Amino acid sequence: MGYHVADASAMTWEERPLEGQPDRRAADVTTVAELKQSRARLWRYPPHTRGRRHADHVQEEVFVVLSGRLTMLLGDPPERVEVGPSSVVAVEPMTPLQIRNESDDELVLFIYGAPPEQAGADFFDDVEPPP
Repeated sequence: MGYHVADASAMTWEERPLEGQPDRRAADVTTVAELKQSRARLWRYPPHTRGRRHADHVQEEVFVVLSGRLTMLLGDPPERVEVGPSSVVAVEPMTPLQIRNESDDELVLFIYGAPPEQAGADFFDDVEPPP
């Protein structure tokens, strides 16, 4: 078949805990959509949560805000980038990044990466975000 549909009703949301915060939740789009050349997930970040600061070795990542407000810390030293719904942030491999939801509302993201291989990532300590 030349196409696959990842209907929301076919996706399972899994809790993705990060110590000291409410659980984020993720749905695996890669498997449901049978992606071969890339990877994708839908993410739900509760208010005032964040992901781990990291830099993927080979994967280019694209972040699409579906609802809420995304704050990202990008680069080293980190630069604060804030975007709202329908905005897209593309991050090249080896660029340190951190996803944050600094708002009082849920943040929903579609995150897409290519190539699909996980060739490792470097993880960093949290930093105080620039103003």
